[in-house]
Amino acid sequence: MMTSSKYAMAASIIATLAIMSPTSQAFAPRQCSSRVLPVESQNTLLRMNNAVKEITSTSSSINESASKELGPQPVVVSAESEALSHSKTTMKLTPSFDLFQMLPEAEGGQAPNTIPGNALRDSDILKVGVPDTLWDMKLSDYKGLGGDKKIEKLPDPFKMVEKELQPFSDSIKELVSTDQPVLSMAAKHFFQKRHGKRTRPVIVQLMSKAVAACEPERLVEDRGRWEYSGASIVDVDGGVVTSSNHQGSDVWRKQGQLGQIVEMIHVASLIHDDVLDEADTRRGGEAVHKLYSNKVAVLAGDYLLARASVLLARLENTAVVQIMATALESLVAGEIMQLKSSPEELLQMESYLRKSYYKTASLICYACRSTALLGGHAYGSTVATACEEFGFHLGLAFQIQDDILDFTAAADVLGKPALADMSLGLSTAPILYAAQEFPHLQPLVKRRFKKQGDKQTALEALYKSKTAMDKAKNLAKFHAQKAADALLRLPQSEARDALLRLTYVVITRKK
Repeated sequence: MMTSSKYAMAASIIATLAIMSPTSQAFAPRQCSSRVLPVESQNTLLRMNNAVKEITSTSSSINESASKELGPQPVVVSAESEALSHSKTTMKLTPSFDLFQMLPEAEGGQAPNTIPGNALRDSDILKVGVPDTLWDMKLSDYKGLGGDKKIEKLPDPFKMVEKELQPFSDSIKELVSTDQPVLSMAAKHFFQKRHGKRTRPVIVQLMSKAVAACEPERLVEDRGRWEYSGASIVDVDGGVVTSSNHQGSDVWRKQGQLGQIVEMIHVASLIHDDVLDEADTRRGGEAVHKLYSNKVAVLAGDYLLARASVLLARLENTAVVQIMATALESLVAGEIMQLKSSPEELLQMESYLRKSYYKTASLICYACRSTALLGGHAYGSTVATACEEFGFHLGLAFQIQDDILDFTAAADVLGKPALADMSLGLSTAPILYAAQEFPHLQPLVKRRFKKQGDKQTALEALYKSKTAMDKAKNLAKFHAQKAADALLRLPQSEARDALLRLTYVVITRKK
């Protein structure tokens, strides 16, 4: 069975578990809190809500037109089949690249139209009358990115949650245990010896703290609409999660568990990817399939996905189950897109960014939005929207920086083979920008560097180019700043500021 089929099977398991779980109340449309907004704020929300209604049908046709220009979607489901799987209250999720901007304006990018999922994308309602020392933060003002400010003045994201994550880090090894010794060792490999920085659990833990500092909004119109649902019913003193009652609460525990789930899904994808790509190393050590066998590696990845599915159902929020199942589907879409892109699509920057979204950013942004829902915020709230937008842009910035390092860092620093993407016939941002400058590279990109000398020719052109690498770095900076802008719509807190520092780290790292 192909790896993409494995992810599809895992998504099916998640859906089945969601049906079996007694979680219908977690997804019932509901008011997020008893707080009453000022009349002016309510009117602002009403105008936003009316704008959503007027624009939704138009934006849908525009998005369909854009999809046709970029080729068919990797995973295609007929309208009839899709309709059978939906009710009035199920979420009609839209890929994040149709909610938020992918390219800078100078490269033809623009913010997508307002639709459910991004209606409060530009809302500043959480910041009215709230002081923020970083309200106008620009990453370019910091050392390493063109400025002279010191990022070290902001909280260290990893140290901030190190002790909190320890119990989850310890228990995850037990959560993936099995009575089959070889399978157990393979599944635990990345959680014991090659665990990395656990960036994704750190993001989830910090985001859980950041959203705890946000009072849930009261969305005043059309409470029966699906985008105003999804918030978990929280069981804390006062009925609302705050910074003072968050740590140690059931909400905190579930959000920490979500971080475990995200790491399990991520590790499973790494194990399967290494089998598909025939990679020898990962995180500075041998890949799982090299240590054991392809069969054991595939089974270990499947087992991690199955365990993640069970834990996901235990979060008792069917909206979060659907969102995270969609993240799994996105991983499949990314693999299919990587394998099946047409020669023309291989040259398109938008196509490259979509693939990067599916393979990297989707898991991060859906985890961030799910964290907000578990904290008592509705799907369409300002908080949840800002969380997904942050994750979307951070994930893309992370991937673009990874692709830059593929050309600039040695294999022993990266912990995986350098120039791996070109070896697989893939073109990333640096090469695509070089191909814009040197048209003779375009046929090489379209044939996936299959002829002898193609890779060498492309590399020579890239290193000869005066603009390609800088353009790639600027694209990473664009997404990092967009991620920071999304965070800045949340009230200031130590956790939010730590996430801002993490955003800086993502595009200045050397491995």
